[in-house]
Amino acid sequence: MYLSKMLRKVPVKLLTKSFFPRQECLRSYSVPKTLYTSKLSFINDSNPAVIPTYRVMNNDELSAQDLKISDDALVKAYKTMLQLNTMDTILYESQRQGRISFYMTNFGEEAVQIGSAAALLADDLIYAQYREAGILLWRDFRVSDFVNQCYGNVEDINKGRQMPVHYGSKALNFMTISSPLTTQLPQAAGAAYAFKLSGKKACVACYFGEGAASEGDAHAALNFAATLSCPVVFVCRNNGYAISTPSHQQYNGDGIAAKGPAYGISTIRVDGNDLIAVFNATRYARDYAVEKKKPVLIEAMTYRVGHHSTSDDSTAYRSNSEINSRANASPIRRLRSYLESRKLWDQAREDEAIKANKKSVIDAIAAAETKLKPGWKDMFADVYCEMPEHMKKQMIVMEKHVEKYGDRYPMSKYSRE
Repeated sequence: MYLSKMLRKVPVKLLTKSFFPRQECLRSYSVPKTLYTSKLSFINDSNPAVIPTYRVMNNDELSAQDLKISDDALVKAYKTMLQLNTMDTILYESQRQGRISFYMTNFGEEAVQIGSAAALLADDLIYAQYREAGILLWRDFRVSDFVNQCYGNVEDINKGRQMPVHYGSKALNFMTISSPLTTQLPQAAGAAYAFKLSGKKACVACYFGEGAASEGDAHAALNFAATLSCPVVFVCRNNGYAISTPSHQQYNGDGIAAKGPAYGISTIRVDGNDLIAVFNATRYARDYAVEKKKPVLIEAMTYRVGHHSTSDDSTAYRSNSEINSRANASPIRRLRSYLESRKLWDQAREDEAIKANKKSVIDAIAAAETKLKPGWKDMFADVYCEMPEHMKKQMIVMEKHVEKYGDRYPMSKYSRE
């Protein structure tokens, strides 16, 4: 009662400044613009149009006016796609021979990775899923780095503490891959918000499959990115299958792109087998995200030609004829056809590149197999800045155990450092 009487005596101008000093920071609610109609119908009934797919290059020709990538970059992109394809083939066979425990190939999805990687800048931070090895190749991650990680030896950056194909590189702004589905999306939104607060002129690029978009973390990430205006480019690889679940069993709407406008996110659907279109779309999205400090969603329509992983047999849920038909329309073949039409590539260069790629992977494997496994003390490292007392005690117990029972372990295969 006393406060209400006092407030009635205070002038309005003083009231807002003195009693509510943060009033100028508050946003007033505004009614969104709308178009009224007297027709009663559901939105999906009255608006049946499908979101278009941006394409520059089909199997036979190219819209020259949309060519925004240099010839040198195009040739590098093609060579990187070939290198990725060769590395996948050999490491997949290595797993089948029991040399490594697990592997995932990138067959059919090379253009999404490498086309987008070419459009991003070195300062842009990457949050990947597990089918983005091409991005690291573009950023000059060495073949030996890939192989050492898959073998989990002492040269592995992750010190053997991750499954194969779970790469990461701080130097290349590539966050280490995490197995649980979709965890990278909210992390990417948070990192992009940090970029915005710090004024950094860069964006975060976050990759995920259409199956990951069904997880709750995807909703949280897209909503936070939109409401907080975060400079993040979400790149969805819609490759048709979430392991064995086809896309038509994952959603009834118009793909993943339809989700973007619902969150208030600028959205592009692109032909994921068209490297030039992917480059153009990603560069366009990247510039928008950095300049406007707002998120963008890209849905790249592609196809997973290979099995989901070495733990999967995709012929159990799709036919060989389907796989072969899509393999024949691979992004590698499409780009090669265009490069040859421009006299930028030929069979001699193809043979030379494949031979060099095979040698680099085989040499890296031969070297990796001779290297020791990380020492047991690495289990306790890199968890805390300073090792806490309880972990020091655990390490002492472990050390005594190794001293007493070391003869029962293959200690000669492990580093003692």
